[in-house]
Amino acid sequence: MELRHVRYFDAIAETLNFTRAAERLHVTQSTLSHQIRQMEDELGVELFDRSAKKIRMTESGEILRTYLTPALEQIDRGIQALRGEVEVLTGSIRLGTTPSFNTRMVPHCVSSFLNHYPGIQVTVEELSAAAIVSQLKSGHLDLAVSYRPEGTDLWFEPLYNEELRLVVATSHPLAKRRRVRMVELHHVRMVLLHPQFQTRQLLDDCFEAAGAEPLVVVQLNSVASMIELIRQTELAGIIGETAVSPSDDLRVVPLEDPTPIRTPGMLWQKGATRSPMIKHFADIIRRAASQGG
Repeated sequence: MELRHVRYFDAIAETLNFTRAAERLHVTQSTLSHQIRQMEDELGVELFDRSAKKIRMTESGEILRTYLTPALEQIDRGIQALRGEVEVLTGSIRLGTTPSFNTRMVPHCVSSFLNHYPGIQVTVEELSAAAIVSQLKSGHLDLAVSYRPEGTDLWFEPLYNEELRLVVATSHPLAKRRRVRMVELHHVRMVLLHPQFQTRQLLDDCFEAAGAEPLVVVQLNSVASMIELIRQTELAGIIGETAVSPSDDLRVVPLEDPTPIRTPGMLWQKGATRSPMIKHFADIIRRAASQGG
């Protein structure tokens, strides 16, 4: 097994897409596929499951990457050292995120990352989608977890599809419902995100399509604050399903007609040089997303 095999394997494991990996490595897709098959034949195991529409890593692939990724990072640091480009292990990573992902997913990812890089400072900024785009373009952020922006040249990697769901306290009249139609939220007292957020804009479109006008009593810019307010009052809210932790005093109810759905993803500048640390952080985010956020 040669170093190029390791780099090819790492690129596919990071993107889970042969086409994107080939573009990143500046090789043809057929060359990349051949090299990975060669690597699998040498090891006697399949590293990727290609049977589904989207490729996935096999258990063998996951095990191998646990050892190869740190080794590849060490090799890259050695090459950087020879070139006088040693990456300081007391550096920093700047991550932008919208409120929905800053209650559970992002803190989990930061925790996992610090297990590998305890000396790195991680700065997380909770921003609107528009602010995230601006901060990425200016170079203030290295990476972001948000939704697909419109009309920008940023790179967007979809992670998963997420339903927005009704969240109420157990004492709320809608708490025992299996599903709730959007029109039934007409004149229901609610707490929602501020209109600056794309999620709120999506919900406003859904309410208009359903012919419903909820009574928006409170507008917040924090999902964590929304959840706590819902817990303590009779207000209902609509929050991404992965942002709400299981709780005995809250109920999460699916919505329909229409069902609000968003596709979160990672964002960064096209062509930007990403350090091994940022690549590792991105991989942690992918793993969290594959496990349901």
